[in-house]
Amino acid sequence: MNIDIATIAIIAITCLVSFKGFSDFSFFERYKFNVGALRRGEQVRMLSSGFLHADTVHLFFNMFTLYFFAQVVINDLGRVSFLLIYFGSLIAGNLLAFNFHKNEYHYSAIGASGAVTGVLYSAILLFPNMELYLFFIPIPITAWIFGILYLGFSIYGMKNRLGNIGHSAHFGGAIGGYALTLFMKPSLLTDDVFTVVVLAIPIIILFVLEKTGKLQ
Repeated sequence: MNIDIATIAIIAITCLVSFKGFSDFSFFERYKFNVGALRRGEQVRMLSSGFLHADTVHLFFNMFTLYFFAQVVINDLGRVSFLLIYFGSLIAGNLLAFNFHKNEYHYSAIGASGAVTGVLYSAILLFPNMELYLFFIPIPITAWIFGILYLGFSIYGMKNRLGNIGHSAHFGGAIGGYALTLFMKPSLLTDDVFTVVVLAIPIIILFVLEKTGKLQ
């Protein structure tokens, strides 16, 4: 599979910054997502945290997923649109995480998961019937079904504070990827109404739970 220069650049820069963070604690602390620091005005963390990772496994899984789905988006929407979706989803993920944890000054997070999830959700919206294989599960899952299950699990994880995972950033990234893809390719609203509506369901559920105070 051909890999676009934009994808190569993101993976290369993310690896370089992540490895710098592995060996430089002060660098890691200065640029990670942290609610207290953001509330003090250090907004660069909204972007810089997406280039830091907890360890090589965390880094590998994010970049591995990006490698497989970036080209799907680039082939359909182009390089510039892909970059807008990637970084827009990164910011959207961190904004939702900030909103969800805004009163937890100690809350910190790192990783490109929000951006990668946005690219994944964009690819699913563009090609809802492609088959996805999950690690250790040899049975293919139709992309749009996977998208619903993934965000459903993210809602569950957010509500129950499940594991050391940034579920809110994942969900926010998916919202970013969904909204930006529709903005860049509005024909989907008429050409594939079913997929657009179905993939919106978990997003609507999230906002209903948030408005009714049942999410936290």
